[in-house]
Amino acid sequence: MSQSDSAELAPSQANKEVFQLRSYNFFVYMTQALVVSFLPLYFLDFGFDARQIGLLYSIGPIISIFSNMIMGFISDKKQTIVKIVRILYAIQFITIGLVHQIDSFSIVCLVMTLFYFCYTTINPLNDSLIMLSSRSTKKPYALIRLFGSLGFALSAYAFGVILREIGTSHTINLMLITLFISFIFTFVLKDYHEQKNSSINLKELLALLKQKHVVLFFTFLFLISTAHRMYEGFLAITLRGLGAPDSLIGLAWLISATSEIPILFLLGKYGHKFKELPLIIFASLMYALRMFIISVVKDPSIVLITQLMHSVTFGIYFSTVIRYLQVLLPDKYRASGQAIYTIVWMGFSGTISGLIGGNIYAKFGHVMFYQLATGFAIAGTLGFIYYALKYRD
Repeated sequence: MSQSDSAELAPSQANKEVFQLRSYNFFVYMTQALVVSFLPLYFLDFGFDARQIGLLYSIGPIISIFSNMIMGFISDKKQTIVKIVRILYAIQFITIGLVHQIDSFSIVCLVMTLFYFCYTTINPLNDSLIMLSSRSTKKPYALIRLFGSLGFALSAYAFGVILREIGTSHTINLMLITLFISFIFTFVLKDYHEQKNSSINLKELLALLKQKHVVLFFTFLFLISTAHRMYEGFLAITLRGLGAPDSLIGLAWLISATSEIPILFLLGKYGHKFKELPLIIFASLMYALRMFIISVVKDPSIVLITQLMHSVTFGIYFSTVIRYLQVLLPDKYRASGQAIYTIVWMGFSGTISGLIGGNIYAKFGHVMFYQLATGFAIAGTLGFIYYALKYRD
């Protein structure tokens, strides 16, 4: 597709493009529901233990440190998102199809490394595309992104019910279907770029990232991100350990993802009336409370109730941090900024939660594991309070 400028589109064309973006995001997050909710159970039932699953879970975050920076910079340099995403989906489809044919843990690790190289770059590129589209379509990021939450929510529950009947061994087959649909959708998407003639300078970007307030922001982001990744990576295993069936695990993800939708809608409509840092602090504090509750409960139904807190933890935190990145970094580094955010949000924090967290979970169980996550969240909350006091508007 050809690139578009920042001029406002006619209402009919804008509605068409918004519909395409919303539909695309719906299917993108169906794949993510499988990766987050059921891929760990697939490997667990395949015979891998908690340490091995922790290692597999850490591959994505480790590789994302490099893949997101590379793809973000290429996207800014080449001024295209859609063409890159299309290639990434094709490679994901091929690699995840190979997993079915492999029974060696070491070979699975190699194949999943290539899969995660492509998978972990999709979200930041999609988020960049949505934010860039808003200049033309006049639709806020949150009002498009919420359809991703809807896709995640509905598919998490539906796939849970389906896999309960046919077995988690079919997780890969479902992933192949959702990846193929997402790939097809890339052919109707449009690239949105306004900085056609801007000079993308790596030295300038690195200089921006070395500024003290930027370093502090990403440091405190890392602490909250680690708590989130610990929760996300081991929730399914925790629920299974508490005696929950796969359908209940799917329901847990349905509740959390559904709870995002009204919050994203409200933030899309009224979020501009609130300053970003107070919202981030509130969401961080709720992360600490949520992790602590999970650490002490023994009934999986109580864990389901805590999933409602996802609305004020992830729902507020994720969209508000993305909004705040527009203050930290110039528009011409939009994709690079999203990549750096993902490196911290998923890369460094996911590596810690997968490698160290996996060993702690295996040795001490979910209580110690989620208490450690609580500690990370408290430290991040205190950090953001300090940041807000020092760098408030």
